[in-house]
Amino acid sequence: MQLQSKLARFELSVVPHMGAAYNLARWLTRNEHDAEDVVQEAYLRAYRFFEGFHGTDGRTWLLAIVRNTCYTWLQQNRKPTLELEEDIPELDGGRSSPEALLLRSVDSEMLRQALDDLPVEFREAIVLRELEGLSYKEIGEVAGVPLGTVMSRLARARSRLQKALKGRARQGGAA
Repeated sequence: MQLQSKLARFELSVVPHMGAAYNLARWLTRNEHDAEDVVQEAYLRAYRFFEGFHGTDGRTWLLAIVRNTCYTWLQQNRKPTLELEEDIPELDGGRSSPEALLLRSVDSEMLRQALDDLPVEFREAIVLRELEGLSYKEIGEVAGVPLGTVMSRLARARSRLQKALKGRARQGGAA
């Protein structure tokens, strides 16, 4: 009976956040297959240590486990490379001209390159804030850093992204 209760609580608290876990792992490992392996390992760890979870926010707790599992995996396996497979949302119902599709593809590639150039702690902060919608406090909990560090990393990451994208846009415009 205790096992069923643990499993039910785990399913309610942690399982719904699998998408966020995968997204973070994919950005940190920079590879979709590696991210799947990391998320699987993180969920095993989360279930193993679920007895010690007494909070109310399973998402933040899980993302901290995913983050730590990613860094352990990266140290043991390799230096990461970026591989994004995000689809660009269709804003016009799929009626884009070939030129618009090309521009969107170029913009997406510029963003991928700019994100790839960010140090991992900056990339992590951007992913958690902008893609996963975590609060600054939650990012601090996931990353194990003070609120001021989160704010600093986000500011620096945004600044670097802005400079990189402006520089890439100028290079593309001059070509």
